[in-house]
Amino acid sequence: MSQVTEHGGGVWSIQVPIPDNPLGHTLVHVLDTDRGPVLIDTGWDDPASWTELSDGLAALGTSVRDVHGVVITHHHPDHHGLSGQVREASGAWIAMHAADTAVVRRTRESEPATWLEYLARKLTTVGAPEEHIAPLLAARSGGRTRTLPGLRSAVPDREIVPGELLDLAGRRLRAIWTPGHTPGHVCLHLEEEHPARLPGHGRLFSGDHLLPGISPHIGLYEDPDDATVTDPLGDYLDSLERIGRLGVAEVLPAHQYAFADAAGRVRELLDHHEERLTGLLGLLATPLTPWQLAERMEWNRPWEQIPYGSRNIAVSEAEAHVRRLVKLGRAEAAEGTDPVAYVAV
Repeated sequence: MSQVTEHGGGVWSIQVPIPDNPLGHTLVHVLDTDRGPVLIDTGWDDPASWTELSDGLAALGTSVRDVHGVVITHHHPDHHGLSGQVREASGAWIAMHAADTAVVRRTRESEPATWLEYLARKLTTVGAPEEHIAPLLAARSGGRTRTLPGLRSAVPDREIVPGELLDLAGRRLRAIWTPGHTPGHVCLHLEEEHPARLPGHGRLFSGDHLLPGISPHIGLYEDPDDATVTDPLGDYLDSLERIGRLGVAEVLPAHQYAFADAAGRVRELLDHHEERLTGLLGLLATPLTPWQLAERMEWNRPWEQIPYGSRNIAVSEAEAHVRRLVKLGRAEAAEGTDPVAYVAV
């Protein structure tokens, strides 16, 4: 039985499973418009996920064939994975922020072996041990790359322009650029009275930007051909404050559950990251590489129990926090270290 929730005012959510992931599912939101249903995100590219999405739409008296458009909050495969299949079945347009569309194009056009070489170099510079890097080199030389998610993600055909209303007949849905989790992440502000008349200004489809019980991963924006030193954690914190000022009545996130008091949740997340940065400064009393820092940070399980791929994500998050500390003048590269270690100032 499909897991469908009615949120009122022509909005529903469908639980679309994510294979082998503790998050469990993506909440694909369905927005009724005068031209037919529009999906906000689509879920992971997997047969079981496709079945759940199809069954969920059928439970609402419609089908994938009837979908008019797809609005993607960000390019990650648990959000954008099924977009191409939806478009093939319905002729629907797909809209995404230009920064994330660039990631999709780059991923499709790059040789997977080239990406693995870049990742191996990147891990070397942050101090990863040789035994961690070896499997990447083996996968590259053995050609075991075609199972990587996102290699065949659909290229969007519409651009989400921050600050503008999307072209949705009969609805007022405004895009808000919220970089951090990805460079082109957007939240979507439904500027309509809440159907239960909750106090506040409309509802917010928040993607992964604002979740009720977890903090989204904030890692580096990876572009092998761009040497720009980005500050994704700074982007995320700035974006959080912008969302907190909207005063929405309810948040409809892409994971977990709908909730009110967006401003309160924003304050919790801002405090969480400030506490974490302070804690990292304590660890950096002694010079550490980003890998060494990741080993010592608090995660949801001991470092020894973190799977291989998740360690890559963890060290990316550690480096994003180090970059924030460096930008704030609270840490710096330790002179003469290779790989580069960082130390509190």
